Amino acid sequence: MARSSEISGFYKLSVEERRRVIAEWAGLTEAEARVYDFPPGIDPGILTRMIENVVGSFALPLGIATNFQINGQDYLIPMAIEEPSVVAAASNAAKVARAGGGFTAQTTAPVMIGQIQILDVADPVAARVRILGDRENLLAQANAKDPMLVKFGGGAKDLEVRIVPTPRGTMVIVHLLVDARDAGGMNAVNTMCEALAPNVARLAQGRAVLRIISNLAVERLARATATFPAHLLKTDTATGPDVVEAILDAYTLASVDPYRCATHNKGIMNGVSAVVIATGNDFRAIESGAHTYAAYLARDGGVVRPLTTYEKNAAGDLVGTIEIPTAVGLIGGATAVHPTAKANVRLLGVKSAQELAQILASVGLAQNFAALRALATEGIQRGHMELHARNIAATAGARSDEVDRVVARLVSEHAIRIDRAREVLEEMRRAPPP
Repeated sequence: MARSSEISGFYKLSVEERRRVIAEWAGLTEAEARVYDFPPGIDPGILTRMIENVVGSFALPLGIATNFQINGQDYLIPMAIEEPSVVAAASNAAKVARAGGGFTAQTTAPVMIGQIQILDVADPVAARVRILGDRENLLAQANAKDPMLVKFGGGAKDLEVRIVPTPRGTMVIVHLLVDARDAGGMNAVNTMCEALAPNVARLAQGRAVLRIISNLAVERLARATATFPAHLLKTDTATGPDVVEAILDAYTLASVDPYRCATHNKGIMNGVSAVVIATGNDFRAIESGAHTYAAYLARDGGVVRPLTTYEKNAAGDLVGTIEIPTAVGLIGGATAVHPTAKANVRLLGVKSAQELAQILASVGLAQNFAALRALATEGIQRGHMELHARNIAATAGARSDEVDRVVARLVSEHAIRIDRAREVLEEMRRAPPP
């Protein structure tokens, strides 16, 4: 008999009852079902209030990146990620940047964009004038929805009106610009857009449809720059100046080729998203905004652009720069609820969302530099795959006292594969003790 995922009243069940249902549905063993148990220190009540149909929690490794100095201040950076080498690479890159004076970072005001879509407008150009003519009233109406945000210096600050031709006719798109202060701003902006939509539609003499925040936060940017001294980049086979040139060559490919640019920007987000997750922020929003911003940067030509740039200064050192949208907050959401996220924010010691954004930009630049340096010298495989080999060895069933020996064999043979790991384990265990 076929199983059905249509389970009436599943949301009404307790956590324990849901676990029994899914264990029976999937035929889980007792050991398999136990992985859904909540770890010590986690209050199940918090998690069940965060999302629906909770059965457990999913832990990612949480590492600490060291050596970061940003705007003259030292930070230990919590990073939650499953990919090996990311934390080590960020730490090593920060050490090189530190020798060049550390990271210098800045942010724009934390302004988010809400969109109101108006359809069936007969005179879109005139409608734009009518909407802008009522700007002050509309902003006051929006700010009435969040007086606390206004009290702390935030709130709706401006309106923009775009006329957008589409295959389904011309649309009038109103942008509400909201200073979110230390919040991510999603709920506040959505609420304001909902409130304004009827009046905006009346002014445009059209019909309001979408009323929602945009994750392309082009008004909420973080920038960082760092100098990586050439003499610290030398390897056994290449001089520092040679490595600088090789990194510039690698960056140039990303600037002209979308296939390389996708991986270039993904490496940046390895670092950024790891910190976003660790602090309980919305990593999907940050990822979406960053990758769309890469296309937005290419609007005057090309397909997509790297989020970083690299240049050589007069001394021959490598100078890296990054600019990314950073819609993160310190109040509301999981950041204010999840105990690990709260501890990580305390570890960072950040006092504002803008300071957190500066850290994200700095980590993204560090991560990208580390990847380019590896690609341009020893290749990405050496350091990354040595760490990956540890996962392979563990997956193959190696005990803690066997992992190092299995990894050594896999790396020496350049065969980082699960089947070879199992073969190596069998050989080791058959061999007589020394």
